[in-house]
Amino acid sequence: MARRERPSRPHGSDGFDGANTTANTISLSLLGRYETGVFDESAAEIVDYDPATRMTFVVNANSGQIDVIDASSPSTPTLSLSLDVAADVAGTLDMDASDLGAANSVAVSNATLAVAIEAANKQANGYLAFYQTDGTFLSAVEAGALPDMVTFTPDGNKVLVANEGEPNGDYSVDPEGSITIVDISAGAGSVTAANVTRLDFTAFNSGGLTGPVRISSKATSVAADLEPEYVGVSADSSTAYVILQKNNAMAVVDLGTNTIQSVMGLGYKNHNIPGNEMDPSNRDNGVNIRIVPVFGTYMPDGADTFEFDGVTYIVTANEEEAREFLTDATDAGDCTSQGGFDFEDGDCFHYLDEVRIKDITDNGASFDPDLVALAGADFEDNEKLGRLKVIANLGTTGACASLATTGLPETDCTYEALYSYGARSFTIWNTQTGQPVFDSGSDFEVITANRLGDSFNASNDDNEGDDRSDDKGPEPEAIEIAVIEGRTYAFIGLERVGGIMVYNITTPEASEFVQYINARDFTVADVEDDLELVGDLGPESIKFVAAQDSPTGNPMLIPGNEVSGTTSYFNIAVITQ
Repeated sequence: MARRERPSRPHGSDGFDGANTTANTISLSLLGRYETGVFDESAAEIVDYDPATRMTFVVNANSGQIDVIDASSPSTPTLSLSLDVAADVAGTLDMDASDLGAANSVAVSNATLAVAIEAANKQANGYLAFYQTDGTFLSAVEAGALPDMVTFTPDGNKVLVANEGEPNGDYSVDPEGSITIVDISAGAGSVTAANVTRLDFTAFNSGGLTGPVRISSKATSVAADLEPEYVGVSADSSTAYVILQKNNAMAVVDLGTNTIQSVMGLGYKNHNIPGNEMDPSNRDNGVNIRIVPVFGTYMPDGADTFEFDGVTYIVTANEEEAREFLTDATDAGDCTSQGGFDFEDGDCFHYLDEVRIKDITDNGASFDPDLVALAGADFEDNEKLGRLKVIANLGTTGACASLATTGLPETDCTYEALYSYGARSFTIWNTQTGQPVFDSGSDFEVITANRLGDSFNASNDDNEGDDRSDDKGPEPEAIEIAVIEGRTYAFIGLERVGGIMVYNITTPEASEFVQYINARDFTVADVEDDLELVGDLGPESIKFVAAQDSPTGNPMLIPGNEVSGTTSYFNIAVITQ
């Protein structure tokens, strides 16, 4: 029997693409590095990359310029040119180049380069300069005091600058922190002051802060004390999340209306529960990671955003930053005449809010009995908690009048809790709730201890192990998020011990460690004299390069290392499991 021909029917809509069920992970390996040969002078700080020219743009704070490195052969990168930003800005704005300081940050988008540059007087307003990525200068506009970080929105229409507004050395001048927003939708070459919006925090002087936002005891106002450090932007370019590092807080900015919606404290991490252990002493002869009755204050530096299930998450590298303000002095008498309260090795201290636990009682301050019951004699023991540096104006009761002058406690101060600097981890935060959904806990210290042994918690300017345990441990500084073959990864740079931690954060609450790589030679006896042998020291920033933008055809990672003055190139291989 002949088959009846069926009538044709319309096609249904296309289904979703099938998921690749092959289990993949990634592995980093060093390709090469560009070396300035400059030790511990911030000769390689913030980095960004232009895929069209295959140039890497690097903030060289030592020269005050932007180094442009040809990365077309990342195994042998070479310096192409340097941009004298101060001269270019001064020339276009009819000012003296000596009134400008060093470049602080750089960002690239759509063949446009944005550079933040501070004033020579850091309490004065700095500037934002625009270039084509071939080095052609375009324009410059005024930013706020101490522009510290610059970024483009993902759609390329706006540039945001975090203006730190840091006080001067004797804390007599404290400019307000602010956020500069520049509309470049008509092109960076035509930008003028009319395209600039500067947001301040004066509305919060009368209240409105959410949660425990840390304000300095010496602050003249909330607006003066809030100090923007870093900016992350949602994928749809509608919202900016501005890290206020010293304040242990984050500001949320509506980029549709260019308004600050909220300032929320990030809270604290409990180091007295399993999973959050730390090593608090550099006098305990090695690795001694354990729970301690101390809260960690996140105080992030680097931050980045990603999307999961319709929610924006911000990921933070929980470094720290103490408030330490000082001037140069010839002797104690000179220091006193300047209004300082302590003289040490040429430094005249005007304000210092960090104190070792064992020194809290030196001028009569005390511990609450309930706190003593948790640790007892450990508070006075250098091999236990005594050496750990904590924040002087947190966890106190009493008048504590001296905190507003010197920053350090005296007899009218009692400590009910102790708060250390940083959290020695990275954290993933749900921006809708403001709550953390993942923290790496004690991973960084545990992993580096297992991997590096006696070099655990070394600093970034020598190879002496256990040197930073009493401070902030490995000190997470930089963070970069990337999607590679459908999976989302976080790359975290450890400023002190060095190296890059890699985590799979595809499902935020189930994030997993992938790799730790450290291109540093701990056998070098003198890192300054043998700088060419020691490798990378002090990663300050990280840039991810997607496979389609990379000269090798594979994804790359580019850290800028401020202590070694090196810009490194790492291959990212996708490994099928």
